[in-house]
Amino acid sequence: MKVIETEIPGVKIIEPEVFGDARGWFCETYNEERYRKAGIDNVFVQDNESFSSKGVVRGLHWQAAPHTQAKLVRVIKGAVWDVAVDIRKGSPTFGKHVAVTLSAENRRQFFIPRGFAHGFIVLEDNTLFSYKCDNLYCREADSGMRFDDPALGIEWPDLGIPLTLSPKDQKQPLFAEINPWEELA
Repeated sequence: MKVIETEIPGVKIIEPEVFGDARGWFCETYNEERYRKAGIDNVFVQDNESFSSKGVVRGLHWQAAPHTQAKLVRVIKGAVWDVAVDIRKGSPTFGKHVAVTLSAENRRQFFIPRGFAHGFIVLEDNTLFSYKCDNLYCREADSGMRFDDPALGIEWPDLGIPLTLSPKDQKQPLFAEINPWEELA
């Protein structure tokens, strides 16, 4: 596998090795030993999937302490534009983001450490998004902020259609109004 370091230390893009022949293709989507050697030594305890149509926005979300989560995300079918925003108070990259297109075609994965808000916009209908978490979901720790806050400087793709957000995401606070994670700086 190929590991691509991003502008924010700890946030990584992973490109698995794909073996193809007349039958189709095969790739390893997770191998604890290889990921540990790549600097991802998290123990994943929960797998999640979401299925969405083009124009759906999910995020920006995170779990507040002590229920923080790192995520290893990928797309099984379709495509998304995926974003991680550093919300670690005191971090030199606080408020900065990394974005990557994940698709069934490119088979890329995105590792998002604890201390980051995460979200994505769905680029194709019938997209199946999958992710591993290193901590269990806790409803009381569920946190979020507006995906389109101009203060974040995220240039979301213009799909030329109205975006679909959950009622919760339509009412999220601005970046300046969130309580950043001091304990993760």
